[in-house]
Amino acid sequence: MEIQHTNSDTIIDNPLLFFEQILSADEMSLLISSSNRVDYTRKDIIIKQNTRVSHIPFILSGLVKVTREMRKGKTIILRIEKPQTFLGLTSVYGSETYEYSAVAIEPSSILFIDSQALKKIIEGNGVFAFELIQRLSQRSLFNTSRLTSLLYKQLPGRVADIILYFSEDIFESQTFHFPLTRQELAELAGTTKESFIRTLSEFKNDRIIEMEKNQLTISSMNIIKTLSRLG
Repeated sequence: MEIQHTNSDTIIDNPLLFFEQILSADEMSLLISSSNRVDYTRKDIIIKQNTRVSHIPFILSGLVKVTREMRKGKTIILRIEKPQTFLGLTSVYGSETYEYSAVAIEPSSILFIDSQALKKIIEGNGVFAFELIQRLSQRSLFNTSRLTSLLYKQLPGRVADIILYFSEDIFESQTFHFPLTRQELAELAGTTKESFIRTLSEFKNDRIIEMEKNQLTISSMNIIKTLSRLG
């Protein structure tokens, strides 16, 4: 299977490393023979909410935003996904349709794995199944944390959460580029675009962060974590 690298900063050396560490040679052969890779450009839709599940996408490279369409045409951003992550994993056994949409926010390569083949591998490989359970558990904990943040934290705490999310979970660096627009970041923080920008400016004026266009550097990680913790 040919993997074509792009210039994305979110590419890893071996896009299939997760599978190769856990699956047998026969399982890898089944995985590859029942999968196809698709390359996407920014803003391309990868999966669409409420469409029938036939394949489970796995991110080889790039970044993807996961969104859910609500009533009255409103869409909310649930999270950002990076390489070595499944999309729609909860739909393998829990639903016949995708529960959300996924959109590329930078050039991305996606491996589409036939859902029946994935089920066969899960049922025959306990280590692989355990790894997926761990990932689903982590996703559940993340969703609980996100909901708690949106419902109970004040705006500085929610913005601090967003900064920590990109710094620690997505880019693993105290300096990074926001891959979303200010409007999208505001939606993640559960506020308006104007309020989000104002709070970032206050953080900058207080020398908690440094900002140059979309690049952010955390100057005081202790303060960001304190804001996040106190809410």
